[in-house]
Amino acid sequence: MKQKIIGWIRKQIKRAKADGIILGLSGGLDSCVAARLAVLALGKKRVLGLILPCHSHGFDLDDAKLFARKFEIKTETVDLSRIYDSLIRVLPAADRLTKANIRPRLRMLVLYYFSRKLNYLVCGTSNKSELAVGYFTKYGDGASDIIPLGDLLKTQVRKLARDLKIPERIIAKPPTAGLWPGQTDEIEMGITYADLDDILERLEKRKKQIQPKIKVDRVKRMIRNSAHKRQGPKICFV
Repeated sequence: MKQKIIGWIRKQIKRAKADGIILGLSGGLDSCVAARLAVLALGKKRVLGLILPCHSHGFDLDDAKLFARKFEIKTETVDLSRIYDSLIRVLPAADRLTKANIRPRLRMLVLYYFSRKLNYLVCGTSNKSELAVGYFTKYGDGASDIIPLGDLLKTQVRKLARDLKIPERIIAKPPTAGLWPGQTDEIEMGITYADLDDILERLEKRKKQIQPKIKVDRVKRMIRNSAHKRQGPKICFV
């Protein structure tokens, strides 16, 4: 699995005639695994991790820096907190999620700024579990040039992380998009990754489900409702 992804990354860079890879380094499991694979594929001189805090948790920034030091990954930090605050002041009032989704879209704006400047491809860090149910922000963390982990379930990414020697504290902490204090992926989705991955794998292989019907129906509904996120804009052909 590891060698296949590494070879695939090299092929994408060569095909695009790009000079390297850039990605958002959040300190979370997926971004660390993607960054480690990128370095194994291209070498540390051709990978840049952007640390893009936006009222972010201090421990996530600490983990991002810990990871970068351990594997000698180049980083740059751009704090987006004041830009986010300025946007919130001029925009009409909205619910918490609508406002929170500004953060990943601001980060993607900065990633593509550096991408153009350096001739690097933007590496997405979403996994198969998130992509399947639409757990990503459209044109935010869902926007990228390549997604090396896109065919790996979250549980598979966690196993790969141990093989890659990612620090255990990064592997073990609850996955979160950092949208607001106390927010975690599993609370927001209403299902654990273990149960979600089991359901998704059984759907794909057409095997009998063993999770409660209410959970299976929830996952199927999430897949249907997020279909637009996995497609390009619809065109009206006349």
